[in-house]
Amino acid sequence: MMKLPLFLLLISLVTQTSLSEVTISVTPTTLQKSGDIVTISWSNVDSPSKLDWLGLYSPPDSPHDHFIGYKFLSSSPSWKSGSGSISLPITNLRSNYSFRIFHWTESEINPKLHDHDHNPLPGTAHLLAESDVAVFEPGHGPEQIHLAYTDVEDEMRVMFVVGDGEERSVEVGREGRGVEPRECGTCGEDLKKGVRYYYQVGSDSKGWSTTRSFVSRNGDSDETIAFLFGDMGTSTPYATFIRTQDESIATMKWILRDIEAIGDKHAFISHIGDISYARGYSWLWDHFFTQVEPVASKVPYHVCIGNHEYDWPLQPWKPDWAYAVYGTDGGGECGVPYSLKFNMPGNSSESTGTRAPATRNLYYSFDTGAVHFVYISTETNFVSGSSQYNFIKQDLESVNRSKTPFVVVQGHRPMYTSSNENRDAPMRNKMLEHLEPLFTKNNVTLALWGHVHRYERFCPVNNFICGSTWKGFPVHAVIGMAGQDWQPIWEPRADHPNDPIFPQPAMSMYRGGEFGYTKLVATKEKLTLTYVGNHDGQIHDMVEILASGEVLSGDDSFGVDGGARTGVVDSTFSWYVKGASVLVLGVFVGYILGYASFSMKKNGNRPSWTPVKSEET
Repeated sequence: MMKLPLFLLLISLVTQTSLSEVTISVTPTTLQKSGDIVTISWSNVDSPSKLDWLGLYSPPDSPHDHFIGYKFLSSSPSWKSGSGSISLPITNLRSNYSFRIFHWTESEINPKLHDHDHNPLPGTAHLLAESDVAVFEPGHGPEQIHLAYTDVEDEMRVMFVVGDGEERSVEVGREGRGVEPRECGTCGEDLKKGVRYYYQVGSDSKGWSTTRSFVSRNGDSDETIAFLFGDMGTSTPYATFIRTQDESIATMKWILRDIEAIGDKHAFISHIGDISYARGYSWLWDHFFTQVEPVASKVPYHVCIGNHEYDWPLQPWKPDWAYAVYGTDGGGECGVPYSLKFNMPGNSSESTGTRAPATRNLYYSFDTGAVHFVYISTETNFVSGSSQYNFIKQDLESVNRSKTPFVVVQGHRPMYTSSNENRDAPMRNKMLEHLEPLFTKNNVTLALWGHVHRYERFCPVNNFICGSTWKGFPVHAVIGMAGQDWQPIWEPRADHPNDPIFPQPAMSMYRGGEFGYTKLVATKEKLTLTYVGNHDGQIHDMVEILASGEVLSGDDSFGVDGGARTGVVDSTFSWYVKGASVLVLGVFVGYILGYASFSMKKNGNRPSWTPVKSEET
């Protein structure tokens, strides 16, 4: 038997004693539903480092480097004493949780291991303590409840998540009349028009959700109310190795306020691509649906596909001109979670190019009130002769304009934008070649796009020429400002000094730098689109589109200056000329994303960037 030197034995004993002395506890260890708060407490951490950290693990037996998130112990006010606590809400992932404390110092930072913002990821070499397991007890009903229209006007589809394959039902009823069981495949059939219904989801053996309510679609009403945005994502109460979107919380907060304010009027949500930004990390889909559930369980939540749900090298449609357009933004999801977690009207589908199920929910349409809404996919084949092109053509040509005088088309990547999106230029050219003629010929009223994480509204436009009417000149707006922040603002911020400045062309009627969403209200006489800022919940831009064709742009009461141009620009001067300066500048300066510094994250917080500068302030 080999004898160790005395000093090595002492080091070993000290290390073992130190590890055994550190304690960690979780309260409570049994939870009921997503959003329940756990408190993790620790004590006896010897010589604490400001980089010591708490890791979240689910499943609880995951390897040390497979944490889903972390918080630095220094976020607790008493961390220097070696003791402290952290409280945070956790999401039901249909798997248990454990929590572990690690010691980590600046000298151990590995610059090759970093997150999306190039902040170094914490090291796992020195485990100090591991908690007991925290579990979500069964019997509290399904979660992540969300609604959607079907192809039948008197139906409402109810979707949810459970932890097993057993059948669940939906109980539906009107106030004062109780609820009646319905099988999940026929949820919400034969609904009366414009009536508030109350419903529960679950089973007697597995538990029921709390009672929710929605207002059914009313085909006899001329009024349309919708809340529309793109690129929202989700937020987590901890740091992780993939960028999340804290502003999504404010977007949902203000929309929920607006939904509650309209009372028993019918409304719906439109989220046009880049939904959760999970990119292959399934627990972020769980966070997303938990975050939107307060809204999505009240009103239908409709979506179209974006690059971060789909794009991957194996995707079946990737023409030569799109080589630089379609990359790896989907993180390998290939549209599968998007297709299984949502069920939109219609039956569109395309092969994924893999053994995975076909991608669904690509293009569809429906009427509500005075508006015909069309959803399209910019990630799959849309050129002349494709099944999607044929659908769009036939759909637009068959709209009953006496019933729905306004037509709104929505897709992810924009046909028009003044941002420096050079990579997507070939796609925009194809959209202008193949889709814009369909839009103008069939008098599309409004075209809404995401992808660029800012708000921008254009004049009524056709081939870069502004018109004085939307008939033959659809109004385009980019509304990808609901949460994600990968594009720079039009002007540099103090902590983004190298971001290029993009001149505002004449056809751009308003550009906003704030996060937010849009609200659409329409009758048969007028459609109004407003842009609401997350920083104050107030309207910052508005356009009124009359059935007669007139477009009234802007309002002096918003107090805007350089961000807005009031009135419609009548121009026969192609924007290509004025836009040349933008392209040259973009090529010369390049596209630089600002990264949050490591110091912004050392206390376990999200990157605290300076509020986005708006052109109106």
